[in-house]
Amino acid sequence: MFPLDEIVLTGLTVFGRHGVYEHERENGQEFTIDVRLTMPLSQAAASDDVADTVHYGELAEKIAAVVAGDPVNLIETLAERIADVALADARVQFATVTVHKPHAPIPLTFADVSVTVRRAREEASE
Repeated sequence: MFPLDEIVLTGLTVFGRHGVYEHERENGQEFTIDVRLTMPLSQAAASDDVADTVHYGELAEKIAAVVAGDPVNLIETLAERIADVALADARVQFATVTVHKPHAPIPLTFADVSVTVRRAREEASE
């Protein structure tokens, strides 16, 4: 049975240079990231030791490095890269990543544009 426990990080805002248009890469903009990790947390709860869980501060730093790193055209690609970072920890069974691009170059009034990807560790999806 899969774990139902979750670690959720929402609203991580990082400056990046992603987008299809040259001005997006040149000027950059803020992206906001939400990540939901599904993994067993009973060991961490029992030990009360951060080594037995995903350290969400370190995870945030790794995600920020991806967003601030090499530019990509699509936020779909960015979300996939972030999901890969989340799944790098073998304890994480599922990762849900939402990348918000609230300053996307849309010539209309809007609140947000986002892409969400859901990824499973290979063994978890079998």
